[in-house]
Amino acid sequence: MSRQWIPHMIREGEHSRQAHCDLPQGSYEREMGREGFFGPASHIHHRHPPTGWIDWKGPLRPYAFDLNKLDARTPSPFDEEPFLRNGDVALRFWRCTHNMQYLLRNSDGDDLLFIHQGAGDLFCDYGHLTFRDGDYLLIPRGTAWRIEIREPVECLIIEDTDGAYALPDRGLVGPHAIFDPAVLEHPRINDTFIAQQDENPWQVHIKRHDEVSVVSFPFNPLDAMGWHGNNTVLRLNWRDLRPLMSHRYHLPPSAHTTFMGNGFVVCTFCPRPIESDPGALKVPFYHNNDDYDEVLFYHRGNFFSRDNIDAGMVTFHPCGFAHGPHPKALEKALTDPALATDEVAVMIDTRRALRIGRNATAVENADYVNSWRTQGR
Repeated sequence: MSRQWIPHMIREGEHSRQAHCDLPQGSYEREMGREGFFGPASHIHHRHPPTGWIDWKGPLRPYAFDLNKLDARTPSPFDEEPFLRNGDVALRFWRCTHNMQYLLRNSDGDDLLFIHQGAGDLFCDYGHLTFRDGDYLLIPRGTAWRIEIREPVECLIIEDTDGAYALPDRGLVGPHAIFDPAVLEHPRINDTFIAQQDENPWQVHIKRHDEVSVVSFPFNPLDAMGWHGNNTVLRLNWRDLRPLMSHRYHLPPSAHTTFMGNGFVVCTFCPRPIESDPGALKVPFYHNNDDYDEVLFYHRGNFFSRDNIDAGMVTFHPCGFAHGPHPKALEKALTDPALATDEVAVMIDTRRALRIGRNATAVENADYVNSWRTQGR
């Protein structure tokens, strides 16, 4: 077990004894932290909400994009422009309304598909795997795959550009916390997979450096008879997650990390009981995360810290300013807190700054920056 030296904590003025608990009367706590909740941090108690701005000029601001308004109906996700990207990760939204007629292979990095809506069958080098809404499908770099739909599919695709996905170190809580790796499902060489093998012409579309090459075969390349090893497609559904929680302390988003990419993390927020201790914060705390950009994709439920955010939308908070719960959500948490959340959302925190795609700009809610305002509304 690793250990750390006991940090020396400086205290000034009127403050709480611990972070996120028993705040001074009438104060608003703001965490100024480094390295995505893992580095040095200070907690400042303000007389006014840190998001109490009345005007905002310039490009560094909160963004909200309604992906429901994207067309995104193309034969291949490779045809979709990333709506956010940097050198480590590319985020795409894709709708699949017909069975794929050719195979895909990403030679730029791993793909993580989060199935927002729909269901179907995934066929790949390793066999056959069914999927449904709420599934993560982790497709390793270089894997050939296609899907046949049972219901039209909408998915968020998180490409680990030139990297490989891994699981986070779960530290004190051990390797079976959050989800037991035993729930991970892999493709099977089953009758359904064997039945799709044929001697007809097939194409494989291979993406490398964001350019697509097409390779033709006189047979179906998904012709495996069997395999062994530990590099394969994996499926995980949010319903199998058992989130960490504390009745006395609001855990940071990092406690909900599901996958780790190259320069970013993917977290999953699932339904859970809300903190019951009278002095504990019951909504996400105001914070500056001055090393990471934060992206949230909203899948389903009531997003308890946000107003006017619906399923299929994305919020983007670049690093560099304080953000936190909307005023109505904070007021309700202070006066009439719920007993549990029912939201499901996927968060991507990136170490390097993200760039906004033209397709995202076209579906932006430009008024989102004003949604924290309490004056002049």
